[in-house]
Amino acid sequence: MDGTPGITNCPIPPGSSFRYEFTANGLRGTYWYHAHFTTQRVDGLFGPLVVHSPKEKIGVEYASDRVVMVQDYYHDLSAALLPQYLAPNNENAEPVPNGALVNGRNIIDCSKVPKSYQCETSEIGMEVLDLERNGAHRLRFINVGAFAEFDVELDDHDVSLVEVDGVEVNPYNINRFRINVAQRYSVVINTRHSREEDLTYWLRAKMVVHCFAEIPETLEAEVRAVIQYSSYSSSLPRVPETTGWSESPELECKEMDLAEVTMAVSFDPPKTTDTLIYLRSNFEIGSYKLSRGFFNHTSWRPSETPTLMSVISGISSKNTLFTKPNNNVLKDAYDVRRQLVVNIPQGKTVDLLIDNFDDGNHPFHLHGHKFWVLGQGKGYFDANEQGNMKVNGTLRRDTVTIEAFGWVLIRFVADNPGMWAMHCKLPRLIEEKKLTTW
Repeated sequence: MDGTPGITNCPIPPGSSFRYEFTANGLRGTYWYHAHFTTQRVDGLFGPLVVHSPKEKIGVEYASDRVVMVQDYYHDLSAALLPQYLAPNNENAEPVPNGALVNGRNIIDCSKVPKSYQCETSEIGMEVLDLERNGAHRLRFINVGAFAEFDVELDDHDVSLVEVDGVEVNPYNINRFRINVAQRYSVVINTRHSREEDLTYWLRAKMVVHCFAEIPETLEAEVRAVIQYSSYSSSLPRVPETTGWSESPELECKEMDLAEVTMAVSFDPPKTTDTLIYLRSNFEIGSYKLSRGFFNHTSWRPSETPTLMSVISGISSKNTLFTKPNNNVLKDAYDVRRQLVVNIPQGKTVDLLIDNFDDGNHPFHLHGHKFWVLGQGKGYFDANEQGNMKVNGTLRRDTVTIEAFGWVLIRFVADNPGMWAMHCKLPRLIEEKKLTTW
């Protein structure tokens, strides 16, 4: 059950409730739930969702299992920011975050906060992760933010990457990883450290600020949490004195290189595809005379009736299913002036090629399916190279970042019947770009 407003459902009215029921067959790993109505997610309507399974194979034993949500933070609610962003002559100038949080916590320097805001830090502290010493611990990272990518690292510790978007991978040692909006990475850290005097360490999550159009002087780009070994815990954690890794992070605005990461359970994509869908992702000035997000020639604009309901009404009557279609209703459901709907027969293998014509990177997410990332790069995709691309052992996930003026080619099997959304996870686009599959 999906519940995307305008696609499968109407929004839940104020004061009402809606019960979601779904079966997690074949699913395990780290996920999250969040609102899809306007920009409510930016204001905090989200949470983690972990699916445990005895079939999970990550190749590493661990003693504890923790969720770590990282996010950018705005002093203003999204209801105040969105009209500013959508105003004429201000399109694509995304609001720059004021700071960042780990599991909803951080200490803000009130001297850098405008006096028009009330700033109080006496009852707020940093997130502290209390971990048992001499053991391995799993940290499930989720970027639940609005706009910023993060470079994440733990002082003086290598970590093993063991999960990507709900898919187990063979342990891959790294000292820093980059996570974009809606992506999830599980890492395992080892607390068998030789120096007993180092009881606490900084966990750092730093926004990739060079991807912003401008960087305010007051911006606190890095948020920290404290990793504390519990066998030496006290009532108040000691402030870490550790330093970060010396290697410079990647300056390009794109996700980290996962070419050497392999799935723990082999699940190769089909060798051939049944169809190729091409999507040009861009911001354009259409009939509304304002810049909006487009897939090809379509910028998604919902009607009063969700798309799924329009399709069902178009092919059914009041009492008998699959009678003569109502062409007027179906015409509205497939009207490319309002939404881009692609009808895919069940079980078909689909290649989806997205060209990003924008100067910013975009994390794209496909509902209801996992896909294989066959390739991605900068510039234009060369169709002549498609037959030479590797289709064995490629990573399988549900959210992929397309760099500025870049492309990505993904493959998925349409084996989950329904009406599903394909969209960018940045709030500036979340109600602007939609691809639905049946």
